[in-house]
Amino acid sequence: MQDLFHFADEIGPAKIIHIYEPSAGLKGILVVDNVAVGPAIGGVRIARDVSLDECFRLARAMTFKNAAAGLPHGGGKMVIYGDPKMPKHQKQQIIRAAAALLRNEESYIFGPDMGTNEECMAWVRDENGRCIGLPSELGGIPLDEIGATGWGIRQATEIALHYQHSNLKNATVVIQGFGSVGKHAARFLSEQGARLIAANDSRGTIYNPEGLDIPTLFALKEEGKSVADYPDGKRLDQDRILDIECDIWIPAARPDVIHEDNAHRLKTRLIVEGANIPVTHGAERQLFERGIICIPDFIANAGGVICGAMEYRGATVTAALQTIEEKIRQNTEKVLRISLAQNILPREAAMQMATERVKKAMSLRRWSLFSSASHFY
Repeated sequence: MQDLFHFADEIGPAKIIHIYEPSAGLKGILVVDNVAVGPAIGGVRIARDVSLDECFRLARAMTFKNAAAGLPHGGGKMVIYGDPKMPKHQKQQIIRAAAALLRNEESYIFGPDMGTNEECMAWVRDENGRCIGLPSELGGIPLDEIGATGWGIRQATEIALHYQHSNLKNATVVIQGFGSVGKHAARFLSEQGARLIAANDSRGTIYNPEGLDIPTLFALKEEGKSVADYPDGKRLDQDRILDIECDIWIPAARPDVIHEDNAHRLKTRLIVEGANIPVTHGAERQLFERGIICIPDFIANAGGVICGAMEYRGATVTAALQTIEEKIRQNTEKVLRISLAQNILPREAAMQMATERVKKAMSLRRWSLFSSASHFY
């Protein structure tokens, strides 16, 4: 267990819990990073290649995301080893087992993430009653249906473009990962006059400098096809999306897709991080030195968790969207103002802002949320 402590710092993690239920085929990890502000909210991610390191980094991003958004919640994350496209009955068995094993872990509130959705949260609710992102039939706000995270990305993008003395009218957009986040980001940006010129998914990239028809892309995904099957564009390898010149480049898939070895390939002036930890710190440094603004994940993609936290308290869709707009615009403005004034990366400015809020909350608690050791189970 000793090597697990290399994650520890003054913020957390408060708990690292490994769960295993062989009869259900479940093997997973929960990291509750910090609960000074309140119980941790964080999504459940299913993938074959998840790890403790990734889970901790995602949990820390949630701590900063929730703090930056001013939510009464700390940060956590859960990862489950497996194929996100596994049969529904198998996924239900695994999700229910995880929720049951963590029934008494009241420091963590489940949420949807890669490989999980509203139906999965309904199974969690049935097992332990502690989740966000429920179907509307159960009183939830359908995050994927309304595109809460994409709505927030639009707000962050508009503010960032203002700092570049530009706007969305005729701005060219490339989206890496046309899933629930990427497709709604494309929709909201195009409604303001932006032009999506390239998108990709796990099966390839489609490119058309004249623009892609977003309803057609939506239809392809609903039919289980790839965006690369789009009929009017140039089909490219998945990785070629890095080389397409554009005004706005949005990573909306997996972690670390941009790193020190490929950041030089990006030909853009603004990156808005729709995914969690999609750009390594070293790559963000390279981009910053080239004059490329990079809006960090826990500022730009906070729309989903803001919406989920409001759902948890019974808010309406209208109220949730208004709050997302207000919080993300204010936070993006503040982060860029600090970044310019201090000549530091936007991420460093955002971490400075979020860390101050977490430490202030920790100072008001009777017990330190993190002292000499985390809790491992």
